[in-house]
Amino acid sequence: MAQYFAAEMRPMALLLNVVAASYATWRLNQNAAIDRKTLLLVTLPSLVAAFVGGLLVLGGKVYFALTGLLLVTAAVLMIVRREVDSIEAQSVKAFPAALAGAASGLLSGLTGVGGGVFLTTLIIALGWASPKRAAALSPPFILCNSAVGLVGVLIAGQKLTSDASLYL
Repeated sequence: MAQYFAAEMRPMALLLNVVAASYATWRLNQNAAIDRKTLLLVTLPSLVAAFVGGLLVLGGKVYFALTGLLLVTAAVLMIVRREVDSIEAQSVKAFPAALAGAASGLLSGLTGVGGGVFLTTLIIALGWASPKRAAALSPPFILCNSAVGLVGVLIAGQKLTSDASLYL
C-alpha cells in the first residue's frame, strides 16, 4: 500500500511545486528580488541531479522514511541557525554552491520535495545569505528542479493521478 501512495505522491508533489513556484517566481522576478548569480551557481548543477533523482524509484517505506528524515533535519537546521539574520552574508564560491545545488536537486527529484527547503536551509546554515535573500532563491530553484525532476519521474514510469488537471 505504501508503494502505491509513494508512486502517486512524488509526481503530484512535483507538479504542485511547479504550479506554486511558477507564480512565486513570477512575483519575485517582478520585484527584482532574485539574486541571479547565486541562483545560477546552485541551479545549473542541480538540474542534472534532479533528473537523476527523478529516475530513481524508492520503495514506499524507504521513500516515506527518507522524506520525513530530510524534512525534520531541515527544520532542525533552520531552528539552530535562527541568529543568522544579524550576520553579514559571506560570498558564495562556485564549487561549494554547485555541490549544495546538486545535493538539493538530487533530493528534490528523489523525494518530490521541491528542493528549496534543502537549498534554503543550506544557504542559511553556511551563512551565504540572510533568510529573506535565501527565501527569494527558493521558488525559482523549486520551479526548475521540480520541472526536471517531474520529467525524470514520468520517464521512470510513475504517473500523475487522473485528477491532476484539477490543480492546474
